[in-house]
Amino acid sequence: MIMIARILPALALALGLGFTTPAPAQIGGPVTGIPTNPAPSGFSAEELELQKALQGGRIGGRISIPDAQAASLVQPAGRDWRAFHNVTLSWIGGIAVLGMLAIIGMFYATRGRIAIDSGRSGRTIQRFNLLERSAHWMTAGSFVVLALTGLNLTFGRWLILPIIGPDAFATITLWGKFAHNYLSFPFTLGIVLLFLLWVKDNIPNGRDVGWLKAAGGLFGHSHPPAGRFNAGQKMVFWITVIGGTLVAISGYVLIFPFWATDIAGQQLAHIVHGVISVLMIGAMLGHIYIGSVGMEGAFDAMGSGQVDLNWAKEHHSLWVEDEMKKARETIAPNAKVAGAD
Repeated sequence: MIMIARILPALALALGLGFTTPAPAQIGGPVTGIPTNPAPSGFSAEELELQKALQGGRIGGRISIPDAQAASLVQPAGRDWRAFHNVTLSWIGGIAVLGMLAIIGMFYATRGRIAIDSGRSGRTIQRFNLLERSAHWMTAGSFVVLALTGLNLTFGRWLILPIIGPDAFATITLWGKFAHNYLSFPFTLGIVLLFLLWVKDNIPNGRDVGWLKAAGGLFGHSHPPAGRFNAGQKMVFWITVIGGTLVAISGYVLIFPFWATDIAGQQLAHIVHGVISVLMIGAMLGHIYIGSVGMEGAFDAMGSGQVDLNWAKEHHSLWVEDEMKKARETIAPNAKVAGAD
């Protein structure tokens, strides 16, 4: 009897435990944010979040820091931005850069270098002073480095990385990023200086229409009259000023993230920055070609600042007339004063 009295309570306890439903595990709960109820249809909460993401939803979490944007892990707009950066921008940049290089190659093959029709006169006239040339070269030098480092960020993984390897590519890209960020400041300053120095001479007028109709004499030996800047140079000026301003503003939004915008604003800034930059690179390639090997005597304008008089008469005849008139008006009073003495 004593043995039975000891066994019956143990059996009762075992039966009671067998028929009792265990309580759900309180994993995380309010601390981790994971729901305590099991997910329907046999899916976990993480799997449901991933399914929502695949259907265009958003994956987020809970954070304890003040920046609420850090809770966003995956969002549809982010996937769209990644597709733009990896696919769309590459196509736009490839068409702009390679297309312009193809045009330059065909033009040089058919037209050759544009020579001074009447030959060099041996006499020169000042076209740009030291301040103008300094502002131009500061802007141009900064732009070249910005363009090369920006193209590396866009195309480097496909074009450069397989050639030089990951270590060298990482080093080049890191230093290129530093150069890209810091040279944005002299580039912006150059844009401001060029605008202040040249805006008065780059206002479009009726003569520009005639210059454009004649294609600036690029395909023949006619030279339509032009002032200090012809219609083509005015186009380059406004592309530089307007495009450079948009590139600078969008670039500073990216350099100082979330200072005045949210994630959507950052993505928009990157789209504007990337598209306008590659279009500007294409336009500047044409400008660089014409200003160097494409046209005889053109580089002297930004080299020494003195251009051959015959070159100036052929490409900027109205400007030469104005300069000659100013010179005569300056010399005449001095001659009278000397005669009086």
